[in-house]
Amino acid sequence: MAVTFKRARSEEQREIRRQVILDTAAAMLDEMPVAEVSLNELSRRVGLAKSNVLRYFESREAVLLELLDAFLASWEAEMTDALAAGIDAKATPEVRARQLAEILSRSLAERKVLCDLFGAQGGVLEHNVSVEVVKRHKRASLARLTTITDLIRRHLPELGDDARLFCLMAMVSAGALSSYVPPPPSVLAAYAEEPALNMLHLDLRDALRSAFTATLVGLLPRA
Repeated sequence: MAVTFKRARSEEQREIRRQVILDTAAAMLDEMPVAEVSLNELSRRVGLAKSNVLRYFESREAVLLELLDAFLASWEAEMTDALAAGIDAKATPEVRARQLAEILSRSLAERKVLCDLFGAQGGVLEHNVSVEVVKRHKRASLARLTTITDLIRRHLPELGDDARLFCLMAMVSAGALSSYVPPPPSVLAAYAEEPALNMLHLDLRDALRSAFTATLVGLLPRA
């Protein structure tokens, strides 16, 4: 159901309208993949002409980049408590690495929209946006990366400077692997008709855990 707006005259009203646009786009991502979120449909649901939506965000991609930062901030806040509760500070580095991989994979698998946004970031979302939007997004991304890197290093200090590399690879892996989940109907039908092919079926959480574990253990210094 579309929202009916009067003309936004104050800065507070404009900020409210911006947030409604973001909230509406977030709701759409719960229903459809990133590729299907269109500016036309977003405008219709918000109850504004497309030209009015573009007064607040210069493109569909600009909306989704801002959502990516918001979702990433929320995930990082959750990770602070989850890692503190789930990692045994007295365990060996490899055990802590495996605990870390388990917690991260479980959390990201539960946040499919965030993974989808990771996957679309370089190939879709960073196109059709101005230099200013890109700089703002990259500044926010760098701040988020610094926060999560510090958090990972807190629980696995043995990684040292490789903690940042792991964080970057984790986000790339989450974006890439999520594109296979869930499989389209034709792929599911092929698995059903030829069970031997089902070994190619990915469970997102299991795939992420395997990828994260291999990367973390591989990055640990050898005695």
